[in-house]
Amino acid sequence: MINFQNVGFTYPNSSKPALRNISFTLNRGEMVLVTGVSGSGKSTLLRCINGLVPHFSGGMISGKIMVDGHDPVKESPKALCQVVGFVFQDPESQFVMDQVEAEIAFVLENFALPPEEIQKRLDSVLSLLKLENFRGRPITSLSGGEQQRIAIASVLTLKPSILILDEPTSQLDPASAENLLQVLKDLNKNNNLTIILSEHRLERVIPYADRVIHLGQQGFLKALGHPRDVFQKIGVEVPLIEMAKKLKWESVPLSVEEARNYAREYRANSKIGIENQASINGKNHIDPHNDSKPAVKTLKNPPFIQVTDLGFSYNGVPALLDVNLDIQPGETVVLMGENGAGKSTLLRCIVGLLKPQQGKIFLNGEDICRKSVAGICKSIAYLPQDPNMMLFADHVEDELKITLQNHRLDNAPISPQKLLFQLGLAGKAHRYPRDLSTGERQRVALGAVLVTQPGAILLDEPTRGLDYAAKKGLKDLLKDQQSEGKAILLITHDVEFAAQIADRVIILDTGKIIKQGSPKEIFSSFPPFITQISQVFPDSGWITPQDIEEIR
Repeated sequence: MINFQNVGFTYPNSSKPALRNISFTLNRGEMVLVTGVSGSGKSTLLRCINGLVPHFSGGMISGKIMVDGHDPVKESPKALCQVVGFVFQDPESQFVMDQVEAEIAFVLENFALPPEEIQKRLDSVLSLLKLENFRGRPITSLSGGEQQRIAIASVLTLKPSILILDEPTSQLDPASAENLLQVLKDLNKNNNLTIILSEHRLERVIPYADRVIHLGQQGFLKALGHPRDVFQKIGVEVPLIEMAKKLKWESVPLSVEEARNYAREYRANSKIGIENQASINGKNHIDPHNDSKPAVKTLKNPPFIQVTDLGFSYNGVPALLDVNLDIQPGETVVLMGENGAGKSTLLRCIVGLLKPQQGKIFLNGEDICRKSVAGICKSIAYLPQDPNMMLFADHVEDELKITLQNHRLDNAPISPQKLLFQLGLAGKAHRYPRDLSTGERQRVALGAVLVTQPGAILLDEPTRGLDYAAKKGLKDLLKDQQSEGKAILLITHDVEFAAQIADRVIILDTGKIIKQGSPKEIFSSFPPFITQISQVFPDSGWITPQDIEEIR
């Protein structure tokens, strides 16, 4: 179906190739996962398949590519678009229309399909992706995750024989991600659809993949094969694999179900059962039948951020209802919930981008509801879902300097060079920000808002586009900021990351806070936000691989 022979590619004005001597063959009907660290060339490889590289990007390409009988280098994306459906990492970048049904129908109208066929395909894909309730909705009213599902729907309407998805679950809540992956697997098996996807949250996708293409740091093909063989060879920090290493299991489980089978054998052979180990270390034990208030981190300082009875509506439709929360200096609070629950709306209200229609917001004791965004942002760093909104300069280092200039700070609290080093971007200081990978752009934007060293940090999906090493760097950076007394409020759908970073977890549903508690309570007993480790060893108190190490 797809054949690469010694393919290399170098972007314009770049001294280093993005891809080097790549060769592989993919069969019709396979579901293939493309992995590698941020900047290893995953998106570039995907774009070679439909001709966006080099026709749209420019640059120098070598080798030979064949895709279902087509040569995407000799032909063009226009010729390949009926064969290859492509969903970008940033779904908002591929929208043309401003309304959901119009956007999904747009591509069909361009191919002059009869109106009855357009309606049939529109109804079918809305049903398939469970998007019936989105008819007539403006695109701008949707959350990032909802936009991602609309982008996928618009591509599927052409019934391509190959579907390519770049980070398809990066903005989806756990339930939506699981639903999408199951839909893709059904399309793959029932329709013989060849699916190639790139993803950093490997724990979600590994069980669905037939094969894995793993790219090395310099754009080389490092490994190709069955997921178990590849991940045993290269080693990745996926929770189940980390757990298997710590428990010294011979084989690597690829799914929770598979790991549970191994766990039953482990329990039988262990001298001390898991339940006994948990009871020995009583501080980690959780009684799921105990409804008492969780033991969350308590700090004596007054809250740096205080939200009371907050309400906000879009065109009369409530997005937030009577929200109350406090965040203290030196505390990290993780906000979670389904796509469209109101999480981003809450952050925008706190930072002043939206004006609350009910309630109050206090920053370090001061009512900020009437303050300007510029005034609020002197004390709050805010990073939205789309890092491109924060990038203006010609060089990475200049992004940080522009922030300092805008705040009229002659003496920077932290030097841009030091912060870039902490973010793993020291070697990118003079690069054009928009030429970087999504994960790298995310870190540049984060540096731009942190360089003033504000008292509070608000992050909306900061792990989007980050590999495991970059997420560890982000965790370490936020821990440093927390130790300096920063109040941190973070939105994420990444349950495994949240379990490592949170002092307290708040669940938002249809604009209301429905539950909050310690990570050990939420991530072990509140579906669908239960970590993989807790799913394998329920009632053990283990929610991360690090917990296993502590108990053993």
